[in-house]
Amino acid sequence: MKIRLLYLFAALLVLLPSARSSAQETVVVQANAATTPFPHFWEEMFGSGRAILTLRESYRDDLRAVKQITDFKYVRFHAILHDEVGVYNEDEHGNPVYNFAYVDQIYDGLLHNGVRPVVEISFMPKKLAFNPDALHPFWYKQNVSPPKSMERWDGLITAFAQHLVARYGIDEVSQWYFEVWNEPNIDFWNGIPRQRSYFEIYDHTARDLKAVNPRLRVGGPATAAAQWVDEFLKHTTANKIPVDFVTSHGYADDTVENMFGTEEDIPMNQRVCRAIAKVRGQMKAAGKPTMPLFWTEWNVRGDHQSRDTTYVGAALADTVRQCDGMVDMMSFWTFSDVFEEGGPGPKPFIGQFGLRAEFGINKPSYYGFALLHKLGDQRIANRSPNVIVTRRNDGSLTIAAWNLVDPDPASKSKATPHTVTFNIRGVAPNATATVERVDDEHGNVLPAYAAMGSPAYPTPDQVERLNRDTALPPPQQVHLADGELKLTLEPNALILLTVEKQ
Repeated sequence: MKIRLLYLFAALLVLLPSARSSAQETVVVQANAATTPFPHFWEEMFGSGRAILTLRESYRDDLRAVKQITDFKYVRFHAILHDEVGVYNEDEHGNPVYNFAYVDQIYDGLLHNGVRPVVEISFMPKKLAFNPDALHPFWYKQNVSPPKSMERWDGLITAFAQHLVARYGIDEVSQWYFEVWNEPNIDFWNGIPRQRSYFEIYDHTARDLKAVNPRLRVGGPATAAAQWVDEFLKHTTANKIPVDFVTSHGYADDTVENMFGTEEDIPMNQRVCRAIAKVRGQMKAAGKPTMPLFWTEWNVRGDHQSRDTTYVGAALADTVRQCDGMVDMMSFWTFSDVFEEGGPGPKPFIGQFGLRAEFGINKPSYYGFALLHKLGDQRIANRSPNVIVTRRNDGSLTIAAWNLVDPDPASKSKATPHTVTFNIRGVAPNATATVERVDDEHGNVLPAYAAMGSPAYPTPDQVERLNRDTALPPPQQVHLADGELKLTLEPNALILLTVEKQ
């Protein structure tokens, strides 16, 4: 059953009866209605590939560009302990040798750009690995083995945390989050038995961090497909292991069987928030109803190269609508296509996860996030599955509306425009408003890239031209007519309607 959030004042907004097949609806908005808090949980954190990438100028360019449109606060990436970062070595006598030079450059770069790390503690340095040959098939071949010595793992984590506190200060580092490993329930961890061995490394890591300073925040289990959370909380509670927050992952195209252990028919656009609701229910059952929940990886479905298209903006908005009130932060995977799980990208627009394609080209998803960033921080309830109504601190209304269509060819061939009539009460009948859009004609770089000949290695001048020519135009100024405004949305369009305070 589709997740529906309950709002105390839902009766204040009325969706007049209309069938989706008619491609028309009327949404009544009471400008002075009661509100509920609407923190921007979908844009507080972003994911990215792995630690060493953060030293590249292309990565930092993308980080700054996405920071500009979202003001995100945290970034999460893999492999801070990978050998390419050089953290762990052993001398000729087999004694541990630590080197935090690249760690400092990585975190200095983030902090300089106004972003803090979610420190994913992974993967295993080869000289510390029980199995030095336990390499994951990703291009950068991270080691997924448990440590050969838990005592030496304790020593590494203690030295790592002590160094961070000494360099940045506890007041700073206490605002970071330390997440133990990445997706230990699948092939990113090969301890045996898998779950029990992960719990062991979590226990040691959490206690090591708290021993350095109890203000350091630690959590997990960082699992794929919303798994292990109930067992994790039972284990940590029974053994008095520190947990400050819970993390898990779930993508729209994860299977229902993996996420829920059932054969239900759950549409892809509902799976992420259904999984979050499942985990939140497990936390409540474990006596942790108010513990922070971070969804540290998610994205919309990726078939038909949809992550490069306007589909992302509409799917993002729909996910925000469904997940509101259930999760503290969601980390979209990823903000950038500077990303090498399968090796360097051969060209832009191959369906990668990011908001910016290779070479710094802004995708439609970049502009979708930019529009939703402008939503207010107070939400006014409404029953439409296609609309989010918010109010800003200055009293203006900001309303997102979208026409979500599955990217598969069968659905797209049947898609029609969707017309929404907004009946806005409590403002002047002819109030001034603005409209911004991300659709096939606005913020969509793909036609311009194709017209350019789809260069595999676009020059800086070509990238600058693509971003300039497909940037969103200034907001279109309109006026209500007797308190109403009718807008038509093409398939997978996302619009932002702003009605100024009267």
